[in-house]
Amino acid sequence: MAAHSGYLDARKVVAIAAASAFAGDQLYFWAGRLYGAKALERLPRIERYRMQLKGALERWRGWAIVAARFAYGFRIAAPMLLGATRVSPGRFAFFNAIGAVSWAVAVTALGWTLGEAGKALLGDLWRIEAALLACVAVGAIAYALTHRVPAETPTDHGEAKP
Repeated sequence: MAAHSGYLDARKVVAIAAASAFAGDQLYFWAGRLYGAKALERLPRIERYRMQLKGALERWRGWAIVAARFAYGFRIAAPMLLGATRVSPGRFAFFNAIGAVSWAVAVTALGWTLGEAGKALLGDLWRIEAALLACVAVGAIAYALTHRVPAETPTDHGEAKP
């Protein structure tokens, strides 16, 4: 939404999001490659997911790596499990890059669309957004100042009261 409002360049948002997503999944992949077998021994119920992922890899090849990025609840575990299944690092990196760029474009487009919808719904409020943000900030500070928790006072022995 910040790109839609002109605060950020959408191309840079996509580039940074894609690079970050790619790097994060590479890190998880290598963690799975180095420590996955030991972790799977300690977590036998995860073995079932590894076998499902292995089946998806056999069926869809590298496109399963791309799809895993969009799988809710499987987002972080997938690259770790892929590392543990011995997918080649080059193959993972190639399909991870495709997935990272696809994900970054999709999320940026979603943010842009939500920004457009917000603009349509809120109309003129977009013109006074700085004033509204200032009001919210002042309200939050006032609330924090009036609802402070009193600090503990030390007793004669230098210890805080229970």
